[in-house]
Amino acid sequence: MNDDGYAISYKLLEPGVPVVTVDGIEVGRVDRVLENEREQIFDGIVVRSERGDLFVDAPEVTRIAERRVTLSIDGEQAQRLQPYVPGAPEYSANPGAGRLSRLLGRNWKRR
Repeated sequence: MNDDGYAISYKLLEPGVPVVTVDGIEVGRVDRVLENEREQIFDGIVVRSERGDLFVDAPEVTRIAERRVTLSIDGEQAQRLQPYVPGAPEYSANPGAGRLSRLLGRNWKRR
């Protein structure tokens, strides 16, 4: 049976779901979803593979379903996927921080 289930939002995508190329080759499994939280835009996924963590950009994702993510690239192109390199952490002001926290520089929290 080759049923990948219903199409779902990237926000519902669970870690461990298989990621396959357009020609059916399994690249690996979803490690995490990347999004621009401020603008609520899907940015891509990190795939755990035998080669390590790989970055799959959003335009390369054709379908996100309950039991499988299908890419628009073939197996040969998947071999050229780049390793995932995390970006710099983002911080936002913590308006609820007290005076002592502000003095100690703890008035920022990591997103």
